Amino acid sequence: MPLPVKPIHLPDSVNYVAVFLTLECNLRCPSCINRFDLLVPESSRLSGEEWVEALNRIVCRADLPVTLQGGEPTLHPDFFRIVNGVDRATPMDLLTNLQFDLASFMGEVRPERLRRDAPYASIRVSYHPEVMGLETLVDRVLVLQRAGYSIGIWGVLHPAREGEMAAAREYCAARGVDFRTKEFLGEHNGTVHGTFRYRGACDRKGAEHVQCRTSELIIGPDGAVYRCHSDLYAGMAPVGNILDPGFRFEDRFRPCHRFGYCNPCDVKVKTDRFQSFGHTSVEILPPGACSLKRTE
Repeated sequence: MPLPVKPIHLPDSVNYVAVFLTLECNLRCPSCINRFDLLVPESSRLSGEEWVEALNRIVCRADLPVTLQGGEPTLHPDFFRIVNGVDRATPMDLLTNLQFDLASFMGEVRPERLRRDAPYASIRVSYHPEVMGLETLVDRVLVLQRAGYSIGIWGVLHPAREGEMAAAREYCAARGVDFRTKEFLGEHNGTVHGTFRYRGACDRKGAEHVQCRTSELIIGPDGAVYRCHSDLYAGMAPVGNILDPGFRFEDRFRPCHRFGYCNPCDVKVKTDRFQSFGHTSVEILPPGACSLKRTE
């Protein structure tokens, strides 16, 4: 007989549920954080039915949504099936570049499905000035905003584009669109930029053995669960699969032999889901390795 499918109860320590529907994207941004290091193309992808089954197992608190992302999550052929098939009691956010058909989206997804009580928008649109125009993007955002969707724009403070981001913030403010920025994480002119909790985590100068514990449930396109973004993008060392009937989230330290090749998303100092600054996605032992680092 098949094993009974158990609900997945997440401990209070979990700050984020990252659902990577696909790693594919319809844009090619030169500073994409997904390409900070090795990015292995997805070998398989869960169907919409499988995603609905998997995500309906997760018992989420009202303040902890499942966040659909990628790549570009709307490229999944069953995107609407997933959004509408997951239990309405499960809060849901969406990270997108908004390069999809707005009429189809509004016809399939009700505004209340992607709206909750939070200090930031449930639909978070990424602005990439090197591949998209601001005015067109804002016009598209306003279409959804006026239709009742919770939506805002986020831009990356790349050293070469800080002026453009300041201008974008002013342009959006004048039109009533929420525009926020995130710190640039990555390499520019030979320097790795970012505010990191652990010295040397992203230097790629050599690997060390550490113990690491995550505060995120990271699910790849094939349902594999990873301890960090670095493992996700490399397609290595999954700790389980969300479709495994007996899978449960383990809040514990795990051995890692790749410290030094961390992805910036995991070790940066950032805001948590309540917008309180000082959070880091992973905790790494030994504690003596801990120090803030900023490169300009």
